[in-house]
Amino acid sequence: MDGQEKSLWEVLVPRYSNEGNEYPVEYHRQWDDHVRHIAGGVTILRTAKGHWISPEGVTFIEEMIPVRVYCDESRIDSIMDYTLEYYNQEAVFAYQLSSNVKVRHRNQK
Repeated sequence: MDGQEKSLWEVLVPRYSNEGNEYPVEYHRQWDDHVRHIAGGVTILRTAKGHWISPEGVTFIEEMIPVRVYCDESRIDSIMDYTLEYYNQEAVFAYQLSSNVKVRHRNQK
């Protein structure tokens, strides 16, 4: 780690491609593996429906998969860049949930 403060982040991953095809589970698992390597872990939540308007005024209604990661800001930026390319998205959303996160390991007190 580069010493930056870690936070709990959530990034929204699309369930369907721009053409309306559902991504296979294995495709998502490859993304999960890559992001797990960057952040050290992922927590995958149930899908949610999102609505957003692009800068060009186009309304998008999509099913998204919220994924939580605990990492520093430079790593979430890397995850966002990767997600944009991997899923061929117009935009990717990530937001900080909390910087007040406790992690306790069994053998480290």
